[in-house]
Amino acid sequence: MPFQLKSNYQPTGDQPQAIEKLVESIQSGNRFQTLQGVTGSGKTFTMANIIQKVQRPTLILAHNKTLAAQLCQEFREFFPDNAVHYFVSYYDYYQPEAYIQKTDTYIEKDSAINDEIDRLRHAATEWLLTREDVIIVASVSCIYGIGNKEEYLGGVMSFRVGEKYVMKELIDRLVWLQFERGTLEFKQGMFRVLGDTIQIFPASHELYYSLEFFGTELEYIRVVQPITSHVLESINSVDIFPASHTVTSPEHVKAIKPAILGELEKRIKYFKEQGNIVAAERLKTRV
Repeated sequence: MPFQLKSNYQPTGDQPQAIEKLVESIQSGNRFQTLQGVTGSGKTFTMANIIQKVQRPTLILAHNKTLAAQLCQEFREFFPDNAVHYFVSYYDYYQPEAYIQKTDTYIEKDSAINDEIDRLRHAATEWLLTREDVIIVASVSCIYGIGNKEEYLGGVMSFRVGEKYVMKELIDRLVWLQFERGTLEFKQGMFRVLGDTIQIFPASHELYYSLEFFGTELEYIRVVQPITSHVLESINSVDIFPASHTVTSPEHVKAIKPAILGELEKRIKYFKEQGNIVAAERLKTRV
């Protein structure tokens, strides 16, 4: 679907000239250009017009979460039929691990993750990989790596009504994709098995999928509202993306494991030779 700007207003004043020059500059291959304007001069609306004319997936960077959220809402109003998503750090609180040598004190890493922001991050990633008409509004935290694109895409599970699946293989694969097996609690990034039914709650969705089998054949895929357990619709197919951006294939893990254990052995030996038994044991425990 192409970008389609919807607004009751038309560019006025300096905006038409700015839009024309910036679009021409982008199409000429210039990587950097600057739009200047005072607060309230309509820079966001100008950029929305540029996105519509250029028709390219767009990344918008803001210097903090609040401004990013404001811009995301504005662009969603300008492009209601396109995929406009919010991608910022999901930490409400983060304490990195630390070691105070003077007092021989080790402080463990501690953090609190905002589940709703995590869901929005996964939604942004999923749409970015499956659609062209995407605008991602992000804070500067998005410049940090979140995993390997090929590994992430390689983990996508596709389900089609009428096809055959082996239940144990599905469960093993969901665990590898870092879905947690739920019992009483059931939220994003979890799955549960109820007889011949597997319920999967994607990390990017507010609804979950109920996959109902007859033997090995998938009979129904139902979209379910999690609070009321009300079935909203039945669909013929669905793709389930990994529950973590840092998913790694079993082959990759198997290949790199010997190197990690080899380095661990060397470092433990080093700390023991230095008489630092505490550091050696802590490293062994952590790895």
